[in-house]
Amino acid sequence: MDKNINTLEDLEKAVSTDNALPLGNSNLVFGEGNPNADVIFIGEAPGYYEDLEGRPFVGRAGKLLDKLIDALGWRRDDVYITNIVKRRPPENRDPMPDEIAAYTPYLTKQVEIINPKIIVPLGRFAMNYFLPTAKISRDQGKLFWWKEKLVIPMYHPAAALRSGDVLKELESSFARLPVVVKKFEKFLEEKEPTSREEEKEQKEQKRLF
Repeated sequence: MDKNINTLEDLEKAVSTDNALPLGNSNLVFGEGNPNADVIFIGEAPGYYEDLEGRPFVGRAGKLLDKLIDALGWRRDDVYITNIVKRRPPENRDPMPDEIAAYTPYLTKQVEIINPKIIVPLGRFAMNYFLPTAKISRDQGKLFWWKEKLVIPMYHPAAALRSGDVLKELESSFARLPVVVKKFEKFLEEKEPTSREEEKEQKEQKRLF
């Protein structure tokens, strides 16, 4: 068995037994997919259907995410899908700052285990964990560095269900993903090695291509 599967299972057990975590009245939705994925998609928190099934992105937004992944010639099992908060907030409200802060150490460990090339935060809550000063309307589809990984923030599929214009932008950003994966090593070679340059790059919202 792949060691990442065992390590992720251990982490899931740690989350499930951490009684200090908020939202304990709802079901744990840890994440699923390829434990060695090149690309990880991170939403904000589970919704009604995710809470019922214990799986991320299985409602209407999830069906759109599946469609976008399929359009690339990929399968859902090729990538990894999770949320920054692992349990459903009441009435599907936005996650609170303290809830995000409580779950992010586990998300960080999850990302470290999978070790993807590309992180795709879906929506502003997931995006702002990796890019605190970014704005989703301005920065979605752009490429940023975070700990030797490329971060490409994108609109949440739920927002695309409400707006045709947002859907078009999301589809366009998704279409670039295979190219970014293919060129990742080249981008990494060209990356400035110092953290000061990384900060400068993010502030200038530099595009890689």
